[in-house]
Amino acid sequence: MDDRTPVLIGAGQFTYRGEPQSAPSPTLLLKIAALGAAENAGLSEAALANIDSLAVVGFTVDAPGGGRATPHSTNPPASLARTLGAAPGWSVYSHMGGNSPQQLINTLCERIARGESQFGLVVGCEFLGSATKRLTKGLGFDDWEEDQSLDPPERIGDPRPGVTPYEARHGLGRPINTYPLFENALRARDGRSIPDHQKRLGELFAPFTEVAARNRDAWFPIARTAEELITVTERNRMVGFPYTKYLNAIMDVDQSAGVLVTSLAKARELGVPEANLVYLHGCADASDLWYPLDRQNFHSSPAMRLTGARALEMAGISLDEIGIIDLYSCFPVAVEIGAEELGLSLNDPRGLTVTGGLPYAGGPGNNYAMHSIAVMVQRLRQARDTYGLVTANGWFLTKQSTGIYSCRAPEAPFERQDPAVIQRQIDALPHPVVTETPQGRAVIETYTVVHGREGYLMGLVVGRDEADRRFVAHTPADPAVLHSLETTEAVGRTGHVGPAPEGQRNLFVPD
Repeated sequence: MDDRTPVLIGAGQFTYRGEPQSAPSPTLLLKIAALGAAENAGLSEAALANIDSLAVVGFTVDAPGGGRATPHSTNPPASLARTLGAAPGWSVYSHMGGNSPQQLINTLCERIARGESQFGLVVGCEFLGSATKRLTKGLGFDDWEEDQSLDPPERIGDPRPGVTPYEARHGLGRPINTYPLFENALRARDGRSIPDHQKRLGELFAPFTEVAARNRDAWFPIARTAEELITVTERNRMVGFPYTKYLNAIMDVDQSAGVLVTSLAKARELGVPEANLVYLHGCADASDLWYPLDRQNFHSSPAMRLTGARALEMAGISLDEIGIIDLYSCFPVAVEIGAEELGLSLNDPRGLTVTGGLPYAGGPGNNYAMHSIAVMVQRLRQARDTYGLVTANGWFLTKQSTGIYSCRAPEAPFERQDPAVIQRQIDALPHPVVTETPQGRAVIETYTVVHGREGYLMGLVVGRDEADRRFVAHTPADPAVLHSLETTEAVGRTGHVGPAPEGQRNLFVPD
């Protein structure tokens, strides 16, 4: 192998379950994961001072409209480098998206293969669990104070917001509102009844809870039955039909994870045992048509299909040769569509998660896939001749990054395809015309009913007008209308659309 072959040499992860007033600061969470990765590689803390590359996954509070007044560094990579005594020449902070961990690893591996880096750390964390509790309980953040005078970091990734202002006005900027639109569209396409589809959701995610129950780092290490996941109770309220709380990713966690990536020559120089080396055999990155209303439909993902195919092609293997799988699992539909696009069965005997998934292992902001990769490293070291597949998803089934890993030495040089190759194929796909001012007769293409803690909040409809233009609208807040949307298939239901009385949104009134 070429001395510049990129290789993962160590992975670490951490979950904090203590009192919020004693929770580690964001920078300390990152450092703990970095130290865990060093220990896993057989290195001392002092070795981390020699990293030449550092990539930190963006914090949720730095997302557009993140809004929570949580103190943290103005430059997380610089603050972490300072605590490690490091001075990396390449230091970046990602834009938002759950694809970020895999995308950053793909990027760093490419830099290593080109000889631009030799020893790098990719790390991320989430701290909304303790931060939210501190804010609601009036606790201070004195122990989290960090240097606020640092220059802004170099950013990496796509900075575009996940929705247009038009979509945002109607609530599509919240994942708990938007992912159900995909779920209901998928159910209608397949012709399943609402009760049958609810049963399918429980049967899909019950095995995920069992994996989480065996995961010492899981946020909710509790096995639940399929019936328990879908039954509405006081503790498991409906959030966005058809998803109960137990089917939603949980972001208010305190978790961190990171990996160390080096060239093969550097790994040997550091004395990392050959048996512990994990190679990235295949990878790819692409985005679906960016905004939700621009998608071809709400039950597919060309980006998932094409990045999966490209990663397998780069690795030189077939899907049957994959032995361990982790599909991004913020909501059931991400798993359902991901499996379909990759050619996997939902009851694949290999399983579809190594962590337990975002609702159970924890959904640490943009960094979930780093935990998948950290667990994958351990699993592959125990099954050296197999391959592991990790998928990572950002925004609203928008940004996709895929990685294929193995302890088996690669037979070909690492050559990452320019993501623009796949992106050009996706961007050329036909898509509907979108109108912001629909008026007249219309039909529902997909929909959801959004709930608050006290009950119904609103109905949310994506529809087509008589000219087949796509629009988004709310429904009347009438409980009878909202109940009917949850009990009778509404995809294909007709009605009238026009401006809502307050003039900021559209209103769809079902027949």
